Amino acid sequence: MDAPRATATDLQDERLVTPQGVTDSIRAMFRRVRGGDLGMLPVVAGIVVIWAIFQSLNPTFLSSTNLVNLTFDMVPVGILALGIVCVLLVGQIDLSVGSVSGASAAITAVVMVKNEQPVWLAILAAVAGGCAIGWLYGQVLNRFGVPSFVVTLGGLLAFLGVQLWLLRGQNAINLPYDSALVKFAQLWFVPEWLAYALAVLAAGGFLAVGWARARTRRGAGLSHSSPQWLATQALLLMAGLLVAVYYLNRARGVAWMFVFFVALVLVMHYVLSRTRFGRSLYAVGGNAEASRRAGINVRRVYTSAFVMCSGLAAVGGILAASRLAAANQSTGTGDVNLNAIAAAVIGGVSLFGGRGSAIAALLGVLVIQSISSGLTLLNLDSSYRFMITGAVLLIAVGLDSVARRSRQAHGRG
Repeated sequence: MDAPRATATDLQDERLVTPQGVTDSIRAMFRRVRGGDLGMLPVVAGIVVIWAIFQSLNPTFLSSTNLVNLTFDMVPVGILALGIVCVLLVGQIDLSVGSVSGASAAITAVVMVKNEQPVWLAILAAVAGGCAIGWLYGQVLNRFGVPSFVVTLGGLLAFLGVQLWLLRGQNAINLPYDSALVKFAQLWFVPEWLAYALAVLAAGGFLAVGWARARTRRGAGLSHSSPQWLATQALLLMAGLLVAVYYLNRARGVAWMFVFFVALVLVMHYVLSRTRFGRSLYAVGGNAEASRRAGINVRRVYTSAFVMCSGLAAVGGILAASRLAAANQSTGTGDVNLNAIAAAVIGGVSLFGGRGSAIAALLGVLVIQSISSGLTLLNLDSSYRFMITGAVLLIAVGLDSVARRSRQAHGRG
């Protein structure tokens, strides 16, 4: 009796024609949480707890200088995590993003420094190489049925070898400090007035998108947010962004590289939530066979997901090399792979496929880098970082499993 009653309640909530005000929206949020749809609540709560602990242990953790450094450090791994989101949504995995990023960094350095070609050509060659790798993964998965775990594990080893071969025994190839690529990753900051303008523009865009969605749902006879609730959310968002910009401007300001990362996240969020292709990713991750019978080209979706993942890995590798002003043999190695996957999962992307969002990459990598930054300020070695990150990852996967069972019990799948 409970499951039909829960389903009936969900349908009734969806068919409300009257607009949902602030109180109704808050109540609906609590109903979704009780039904197992936790959304980004756990990771946001985790960030608050992590920041509170490290700030109490070291007062410089939340200083504007350290937060500016944090925004720099989270970008390369965050872009890799954004690619991992794509493959996790379709129920697959990519274990080679670190090696692909390292090989792409080596391609950039070889084309730009050894062959003395323009920066744009080096970037184009590296990104094209990354996309080609993703296409190759898709073909092997689709045509031969080799599991993505095995395909990308082989890619991890193979493209690490490609990286070492491109460097040809050199420990590193230094990138020119006066190049636009290095300046972008180290020295370029948004002017103060423009940073405030972007904050206001972001809040305005949020309001416009919410208004358009509410109008569409109202036309379909579905429940929709009231103008008052949308305005409240937009004002709170604008206030938070303005405070963040003011605080970062007390040090060096908002880095253009961080703005680029946030822009990538927003573009990916739009693609996943507002396009037919994005809905296909969720559908295939939820049930590949049902998607095939519904007319979705499942093979093409798999290939597209791997192409986006490897292409974004290439971009992350380029920025990692630019951040250090060098492409070396250790670029993309170590814990880069695991951090990228952990960031996506911690951010709320389900390992079971079909659930998650692009915002997960931003929030997840913020957790990862906050732990790393906090432990560095406390002069603790990397062993603690691995243990704490592993514990947080285990908690995130555990919450996902519990929430999944709760959604099934409430008839939400």
